[in-house]
Amino acid sequence: MRVKRGPGLYPFLGLCLLGAVYLGASRLGYLDRLQQRFFPAAKEAIRLSPGDFPAGVAAPVADMASVPLRPTLIGFTPRGSAASLLLATGGATSLDTVGPAPGAAQGLLKTAYALDARAVLFAREEELRQALAVGAEQGGVDMAAISVDRLAAWAPSLRDAAPRTLLLVGRSRGQEALAAVGLADLASLRGKRVGMYPQSSSYYFALWVLSRAGLRMTDVRWVELPSTLDAGRALREGRADAVAGLWGDVELAAKDRDGTVLATTADAPHLVATVLVARGDFAARYPDAVRRIIRGLLDAGNAVLKEPGPAARLLGEVAPYLGDPTEAIRSAPPATLADNRAFFGLSGEAPVTYDELFQSASALYRKINHTAGNPPAEDTRDLGALKYVSEARGP
Repeated sequence: MRVKRGPGLYPFLGLCLLGAVYLGASRLGYLDRLQQRFFPAAKEAIRLSPGDFPAGVAAPVADMASVPLRPTLIGFTPRGSAASLLLATGGATSLDTVGPAPGAAQGLLKTAYALDARAVLFAREEELRQALAVGAEQGGVDMAAISVDRLAAWAPSLRDAAPRTLLLVGRSRGQEALAAVGLADLASLRGKRVGMYPQSSSYYFALWVLSRAGLRMTDVRWVELPSTLDAGRALREGRADAVAGLWGDVELAAKDRDGTVLATTADAPHLVATVLVARGDFAARYPDAVRRIIRGLLDAGNAVLKEPGPAARLLGEVAPYLGDPTEAIRSAPPATLADNRAFFGLSGEAPVTYDELFQSASALYRKINHTAGNPPAEDTRDLGALKYVSEARGP
């Protein structure tokens, strides 16, 4: 019996032949040569960035100055643990003024450590991220006090800044809160509108609350807010059934509508940790300034814990929405040297270490498709200055 060839056989054989020729030419490099000769613009452009090189490559061989000849700018968003930063710098400023008001008191860093440092206030965490990304030389900041979960979420966008964690500033022990109107418990969040600012540690706390309640992210209807400070207003105006924000703001809003606070970070006191992060180029160029800042912040933190009055007044001036500033400090107190030693694994024990917190937050944000792969935790910290200060102060 004779097999009849269909009309599509020859075109198919031709395509197979072309494919084989293409594969062979590609492996032998002929296609690349033809593209480079006839279509040079089509070749993929490789964009280089500062993040492709070590942060300290531009540091001078011999430092001309042990500290910057300009003010060191440290960005922060208000919370109780920022009280130590305010006491160390003498108060808060903004990027528009970059300096204390005339007649303002000098901070501990200036009087005890001869370092001109300014605490720069930001209302939104995203603005703080952008300022750290560009650096003080380009209108941003040299350092920032941010939570570990934010550092994990922002790591890809901060790659060129090569951020290095230097110090534990404090932990939230009730400052983040989730308040609701008309809901009796966390399980009642199912199907409800939950307001949050996605660039905040309050959002990270809200995710923990859902896990505690056994709810999936799709079990609630997320309402994105323009900032953390909009949480209380959203609850008052009925734009959300529940909101995640700062306790002093959302607790008062819930009370105004006969609502209640369902959870705070007092239930998870090791979840939200604020750390001092420096741009890699600044840390490499001015190691002595880093040591002075760590000493000053630890000294200021001890002063706040001993007598919170002066720092509470500074905090109340810049962040009235935190409520009673003394209570705000109590719910997010400054960290001590012993806290730092344990948190970074230098001595003692901590329920959750920096590495554990960073890695778990990184994995969570990868899981919910917020970020690509992050560097290992050890690549995001520089404990040299902290070890130096710790050894100098003894056990």
